[in-house]
Amino acid sequence: MKFGREPAIQAAGAILAHGVRVGATLFKKGRLLDEADARALVAGWIDSVMVARLEANDVGEDVAARTIAAAAMGAGVTAGRAFTGRVNLFAAMRGLVRVDAAAVDAVNSLDEAITIATLRPFELVEAKQMVGTIKIIPFAAPRAAVTEAVRQASRLIAIAPFAARAAGLIQTRLPETKSSVLDKTRDVMRARLERIDSSLAAELRCAHDIAALTDAIAQLRARNCDPILVVGASAITDRRDVIPAAITGAGGTVERFGMPVDPGNLLLLAKGADGVPIIGLPGCARSPKLNGIDWVLERLVAGVPATDRDIQRMGAGGLLTEIPTRPQPRIESGTNGSPRRIAAVVLAAGRSTRMGGPNKLLAALSGTPMVARVVDAVLASAARPVIVVIGHEKDKVRAALAGRDVTFVDNPDYAEGLSTSLHRGLAALPSAIDGFLVALGDMPGVGAADIERLMAAFDPVEGRAICVPTHQGKRGNPVLWARRFIPEMMEVSGDVGARHLIGAHADAVTDIEMERDSVLVDIDTPEALARASGA
Repeated sequence: MKFGREPAIQAAGAILAHGVRVGATLFKKGRLLDEADARALVAGWIDSVMVARLEANDVGEDVAARTIAAAAMGAGVTAGRAFTGRVNLFAAMRGLVRVDAAAVDAVNSLDEAITIATLRPFELVEAKQMVGTIKIIPFAAPRAAVTEAVRQASRLIAIAPFAARAAGLIQTRLPETKSSVLDKTRDVMRARLERIDSSLAAELRCAHDIAALTDAIAQLRARNCDPILVVGASAITDRRDVIPAAITGAGGTVERFGMPVDPGNLLLLAKGADGVPIIGLPGCARSPKLNGIDWVLERLVAGVPATDRDIQRMGAGGLLTEIPTRPQPRIESGTNGSPRRIAAVVLAAGRSTRMGGPNKLLAALSGTPMVARVVDAVLASAARPVIVVIGHEKDKVRAALAGRDVTFVDNPDYAEGLSTSLHRGLAALPSAIDGFLVALGDMPGVGAADIERLMAAFDPVEGRAICVPTHQGKRGNPVLWARRFIPEMMEVSGDVGARHLIGAHADAVTDIEMERDSVLVDIDTPEALARASGA
């Protein structure tokens, strides 16, 4: 293609490179000039114009775009008309976009004159939505490049339509699991399936044990549910955990545990003995927000493979932070790849009324005041800042903690109960945190390792927004909370903490089993202090 400035009188047969106005007439860019146009330009005192001239080995922009588009269209894709070197591609029906990314790269590598852009592979699209575009940048492309583009572009974009599935849902439960949580999860999963033209055909609830879950899987297969979705009362942590063990017990095979998508890391993909997909869902599936389970379900319903290798390759783009396609914004922060920021509140303002006189927090255990042992354990963890709420004998408590990197907060209303100290501590927390630990000053057996174990489990996006330590099934302290619970905790009154919120938000709770019973032991009485001193 020749490109340059020519005298207007000689411009017939050339393509106008830039728009030119002559009186009331606009000669638009891309116009193929004829003899009358040339005379009009001269009459309008236009001496020269910038033009392009096609040569024998050139293909005009519209023809080139139309030819490549025709080759690129796979099943379920239609093309608009060519205009200024562009042809847009559209979905003919609802479904997932299937894109041969390697072919797109190959075409875009042929010549800078030829470009193809598409939506992200496997994106959900509606009928008539634009899914790709072919654009010829200059006014023509080399014929050899167009010919090769047609070869490389063969059916590189297609639509995989959804084929309705009748899914089954199993939810396991523990004694403390609230039915309202399971009801909400059921409704969320039903909406998730309906969004991809499928339905929730059946739901079962059973105990969180291998035998009960194995039986539930068999029941749903007898009802021809496909796929089978399993939401556990506890997150899957290993291929030998309850959910995968039940699947294999039912004759199935685990194909993949874990995916490089956040939220959605703890997804488990398996197949039953008859080949029906069985999916162990991460805790984030209880939320309607976009997460990794959506990507897997969409593929299954559209008949697109979701193999171990396919899931491995989801990491690029798998960080589902605040993106326009997310139905709702994420509440939690700390999900951009940086470590989550955890603060700590140590409650040390109480009067030790059950102790019968002396302030138990100042009692020496192995030569160290009880409250100092608690604070030292917190400081040995990664929690920062550490806020210590003081009240009763505050000067003595402050002295017992001298030299430690803590922030003291005075609670003059400590006599009115534990909630007043909690409010003071929460009010002192910095805004730039993701969660906070509430520790009691009379639990000196809790170690830094216990706290770190809670912090390692904490992941609000995955549904672990309240981490509670347990020992042999009994819940204890300290508890790690996501920041979003602060407003509710500020409403607590009297001589109580926030324990009731654990029951109110059971869907956000994760129990973390500890090796020792120290998370259950607080020092409230002289007898308890004597036992601790002798230990």
